[in-house]
Amino acid sequence: MDEIKKSGKTVEEAVAAALAELKAEKEEVTITVLDEGSRGFLGMFGSKEAVVLVKRNFKPERVAENFLREVFVSMGLIIKIDARMEDKHLLVDLTGDDMGILIGKRGQTLDALQYLVNLVVNKQSPSYISVMLDTENYRQRRKETLETLAFHLAKKVKHTRKNVVLEPMNPYERRIIHSTLQNDRYVTTFSEGEEPFRNVVIALKPREPKKPYKSERSERSERSERFDTTVSTQPNEITEDLDESAQA
Repeated sequence: MDEIKKSGKTVEEAVAAALAELKAEKEEVTITVLDEGSRGFLGMFGSKEAVVLVKRNFKPERVAENFLREVFVSMGLIIKIDARMEDKHLLVDLTGDDMGILIGKRGQTLDALQYLVNLVVNKQSPSYISVMLDTENYRQRRKETLETLAFHLAKKVKHTRKNVVLEPMNPYERRIIHSTLQNDRYVTTFSEGEEPFRNVVIALKPREPKKPYKSERSERSERSERFDTTVSTQPNEITEDLDESAQA
């Protein structure tokens, strides 16, 4: 329960009743007075109770914890939930027995839970919050596995000169592949397909056109021709000067 409407003889009495039922402190809620009430004539006739609406302030950690707690209870699991905000990122760490059930094949179950928490949190948030669920440091181990896979497949592309199409991945895992190979001189990466079957393709970069090759002999020949042309013009110039002098 995130909000409640309460009435009382006074506003303060109505607020106190609402806080007790929500099990919240006054600093954790927003209070709207719907009706201040009235004491009536001589405090006896026509009196009217005060009415307030008390609503919990939005807290992403609490929203995520409440949702996950309901999910785990329905699954019959006892899981410790540790949620914290870092900037605009909600990080949720899960601890318990046999966490492989929550991870699933290649993290698919964990990704599905993360997607649902993302929907629930951002439905109430005024601005977008990214959500990351993790357990037993799975995300870091998966990142290292994908980086190794990216280097291995890039090497294969260079050797076979054929594109390699990876299995469908979520956006987070695709970014790891792109980031790992972004500075490779010989291969490039791009994504294709539609969610949830979008995947990464590793391909060779287009070859740059080669500059015309000139051998050392051809370069010497060109220099020699330029030199011969320069020298051959000199005798003619001298002869023309002598003729002009003789005529003078």
